[in-house]
Amino acid sequence: MQKLINFLAALGNPFVGFILHLGGIFNLFLEIMLSLAYPFKKPTLIIKEIYFSGVRSLVIIAISGWFVGMVLGLQGYNTLQRFGSVSMIGSLVALSLLRELGPVLTAILFASRAGSGITAEIGLMKATEQLDAMSVMAVSPIKRIVVPKFIGGIISVPILACLFNTAGIFGGYFVSVVLLKLDNGTFWSQMSDSVSLHEDVINGIIKSFIFGIAVTLIAVYQGFIAKPTADGVSSATTRTVVGSALVVLALDFILTALMF
Repeated sequence: MQKLINFLAALGNPFVGFILHLGGIFNLFLEIMLSLAYPFKKPTLIIKEIYFSGVRSLVIIAISGWFVGMVLGLQGYNTLQRFGSVSMIGSLVALSLLRELGPVLTAILFASRAGSGITAEIGLMKATEQLDAMSVMAVSPIKRIVVPKFIGGIISVPILACLFNTAGIFGGYFVSVVLLKLDNGTFWSQMSDSVSLHEDVINGIIKSFIFGIAVTLIAVYQGFIAKPTADGVSSATTRTVVGSALVVLALDFILTALMF
């Protein structure tokens, strides 16, 4: 009987832990919402976080978008050539980026670079008791630290996604028109005919905005619950990247089902 109880406990512990973490993230989100107006009184806090999260991610986002667009151009050309539809390669590249790859890959790259940095920063502040010191001085860590990072994240991700899409489209153009000698006018005309502002561009921006909320929220939460040790902070940054990637992919499926 005891073995059965231990087995059921071992089976239920991960589920219970997941529910507790979900509740913790929801509570943190409510605290952020209640404190959302504070950083706008000190806009330099938001600007600093946008620089850290967004500006310092520009290079990796642009280069990644360029290469993803080039790969889409190559694969699209090889596939469409079999069906005599090479002229549609511009549409293939644009729609793939705007609807799916742009928002998803941008969010995952953002989690890997900026999200892990946010978690490490908050985790180190906790380990060195800076958060406790702020509380003693009647300064709310949520208002001063978390909310600016949250706002910076949700502003940065949609902008970075637009940059990723732009770089990807030009990467596809480079492969298709410059290397494979597809007609320049055909590439752009087919793309403009296929892409819809609302269906593709706006929905992609909405996706990236929601991904930005999810990734930034996970990053700050993992920083707050990190154990105040080097190993604890390291584990928290790993959980941020892994958890963000899984949540982004799950949200992408749900949003795609609702939007398209």
